[in-house]
Formats: sequence, structure tokens, C-alpha cells
Amino acid sequence: MSTAAGERSVLLIGGTSEIGLAIVRRLGASAPARVFLLGRDPERLAGVAATLDGGGEYDAVDADALDTHEEAIARAFERGGGFDIVVLAVGVLGGQAGIDANRLVAEEVMRVNFLGAGSLLLASLGALRRQGHGTIVVLSSVAAERARASNAIYGAAKAGLDALAQGLADSLSGTGVRVLVVRPGFVRTRMTASLKPAPFATSAEAVAEAVIRALDGRQHTIWVPQVLRYVFAVLRHLPRPMYRRLPL
Repeated sequence: MSTAAGERSVLLIGGTSEIGLAIVRRLGASAPARVFLLGRDPERLAGVAATLDGGGEYDAVDADALDTHEEAIARAFERGGGFDIVVLAVGVLGGQAGIDANRLVAEEVMRVNFLGAGSLLLASLGALRRQGHGTIVVLSSVAAERARASNAIYGAAKAGLDALAQGLADSLSGTGVRVLVVRPGFVRTRMTASLKPAPFATSAEAVAEAVIRALDGRQHTIWVPQVLRYVFAVLRHLPRPMYRRLPL
């Protein structure tokens, strides 16, 4: 998949993610884009690819199958001829029951959101560094900022991914590879449809718009909506007895 002059090549890991696809579509609206999707379900990927302007290529990768990640990313970069932008949108929400969560569900949330996503992040950054340029957009969460009783498992896994992305970003300074960490609040998607929206709830399209603006700048971390940056600047310093009484 070669790109024409002025065209950006985009790899979406988590190829059926609503937020990831909103980012891809917004990228395509601002400039010509060629898209490659990686995800677990080839049939769903084929359906999504057919909805993209100009179509898109796709391949299968399972976040839980760690030993396949290097090969899957290398294959995508080879088929795509390299990528200007990689969007890492792998994740599962799971139950919000804390210590009472189903053990298998809790383990899946931790594996996919940190171990699986982290492995795909490492493989992608390695490929970007070898080509000498590119940006990876890592979908984190405000839940990574401070663990909350209501979503401790999800928040802890996202905190691990967020910290890994931040540290790797620093290690890649001067290589031509940029890491942009995105911390959305509650996003109204299929994944959260059964949950009561939190304050400052947003949409996948709003996240995508914020990402596009950030790609044109030099930021390394963004919050969506921006007000959450200031909310959590306060929340992260609250004494624990006070913090745990908050309806979060």
C-alpha cells in the first residue's frame, strides 16, 4: 500500500474501536489518508474497512496473543509501506465491581489493557523507530490518573499503559518518533452504553477532534475534555479519606 504525495498512511490497532475509527475518519477529512486496520475479528474488520473512504486493508491480531505481536506489526508495516500515524485503541472495559468482579473478567481487563496493549505499543514503536519517523496516538484514560474504587481494575491497567507510554516517549526523544497520550473522560460509545455517564462526558468525535488539533502541535499528553486536566490536578492531591467518599 503505497501513499501518494500529500497522503498520510494510518495504522489503527483495535480496528473496530469507535474512538479509533473516529480519529481515522477525522484524519481522512483533514487530508487524504490510507488506512490499515488491525484487530481480532477479520469479518468485522472487513465490514469496517468497506465503510472507509477509499476502503482500507486489514489483518488480524489478538491483544492476548503476545507472541504474535511483533510479526503482526512488522507485516502491517511491510504491507502498508510504513505509517505516518499509528493509533493504539486496544482495550476492554469489563465489570466495574472492584474486588467483587468476576475473576476471569478482571484478569482479561488487566491482560488486554496493559500487557496486550503494552506489547503492541512496544512493537509499534520499534517499527516507527526503524523507519525513522512517525507518531503513535495511545488511547489512555483519566482513570489512569488516580485509582478509584468504582473502576480500580480498569484504572490500574490504564495507569500501567499510560506510564509505559510516557516513559517510552522520553526514551525516544530525538529519534523522529513522537508519542501522544490521550486521556479521555467518560466517552459515550457502545462499550459504555450500559453505564451512567460521568460528569464531563464526551463523544468519540470530540476525542478525535482533540487528537487532530494535538497532532498539529507539540503536546505529549492531552485530556478530553480539557477541563478534566484541572479537575484531576485537584483530585490527585485530595487526602485518601476525602477522595474515597467522593461519588466517583
